[in-house]
Amino acid sequence: MEHDTLFSTQVKRPLADRLRPQSLQEVVGQEHIVGDNAPLGRMIRSGKITSFILWGPPGCGKTTIARLIAEHTNLYFEQISAVFSGVADLKRVFTYAQERRATQGKGTLLFVDEIHRFNKSQQDGFLPYVEDGTVILVGATTENPSFELNAALLSRCQVFVLNRLSPDNFEELLQRAETELGKKLPVDTEARQFMKDTADGDGRYILNLAESVWAYAQAGEIFDKENIVKIIRSRAPVYDKGRDGHYNLISAVHKSLRGTDVDAALYWVARMLEAGEDPKYIFRRLTRFAVEDVSMADPNAVTQAISCWQTYERLGSPEGELALMQLTAYLATAPKSAAVYKAMHAARDMAKRTGSLMPPKNILNAPTKLMKDLGYHEGYEYDPDCEDGFSGANYFPENITRVKLYHPVERGFEREIKKRVDYFDKLRREKQQHQSN
Repeated sequence: MEHDTLFSTQVKRPLADRLRPQSLQEVVGQEHIVGDNAPLGRMIRSGKITSFILWGPPGCGKTTIARLIAEHTNLYFEQISAVFSGVADLKRVFTYAQERRATQGKGTLLFVDEIHRFNKSQQDGFLPYVEDGTVILVGATTENPSFELNAALLSRCQVFVLNRLSPDNFEELLQRAETELGKKLPVDTEARQFMKDTADGDGRYILNLAESVWAYAQAGEIFDKENIVKIIRSRAPVYDKGRDGHYNLISAVHKSLRGTDVDAALYWVARMLEAGEDPKYIFRRLTRFAVEDVSMADPNAVTQAISCWQTYERLGSPEGELALMQLTAYLATAPKSAAVYKAMHAARDMAKRTGSLMPPKNILNAPTKLMKDLGYHEGYEYDPDCEDGFSGANYFPENITRVKLYHPVERGFEREIKKRVDYFDKLRREKQQHQSN
């Protein structure tokens, strides 16, 4: 009876839709954007909404945030998808927005899902209507706006980066679902955690998966991890290159590569190819994996990625797909290191905090007399002429403490890099100690 009630005519709306936040305070995982003291929160309170881009992974709340902002600001909410819309649709939207402003004095918030899929001329078409205030443009994209959006359009929009949802965020969503349905999710602790791991940052996915669990579980039955795996496999054939299936499968490729499971990685890549995915998209993602997840543990990985990509471009399909599989096997079996990835974020964070500090004067060139008089280049040591080919000089700004950003791991080629880094760190300490004495 309880099972029937769940799917009665009164509750046929999908669970993810029923749990869609009704206020910005209910949006999970994006407090840094929509919180009271966050950029969008302040913008809403000021009542002065300007065009902006929401950049984040699937299922993180982009559509919900745009809709809630329209409601909070009394703007008419118009939504289109770049996948299904063309020039005629845009003209219709702009015409109605102009009429609405002229007759009702009401502005329009135009939400464009997957805005990166519009071509250059279509993106240019937004410019006059954004500039004259006909629409407040809110674009949603899963791709880097710097690469996918025209500079002219991007210059007129702020960019807000949304987070992937964390395990804690997923737990909050599952608890909301349990409250909504008045029953606990029939899974054990391991299965519940596995659901969070599988969702890979996508709130909509975990709610859809939870809804399937409730649908399949018999009265009194508690699902374990294997039951969840069966549900996921039963849903896997559904694949849409532009939406969830696309991101779920590429996520499976990434996780299999990262987990050094060559067979699973080959399987998921094959699944994407069989579904009609563009091999160039997979090559792009694998090249990113080569520099992010393999990196200095095997510096040859990125060379292999570019070489296999070029091989595919010269051979075409289907022959060139062998190069894609070769790259997949290479990356899956390569040693992994995220040390450079972590160092990049640490360095950028430090750069944001200390961005106005000058380099030490001794490492700056002095092409003019004034610069020489100011001490530029004075005392610079040419490392190749030093003993050990290493001066031990400080290359950070003079008034900050030296920071260790790069921590090589004891895996693959990076093990050798670690030896070099440790050796020069030791030399640097010895030379600094000698100078202080």
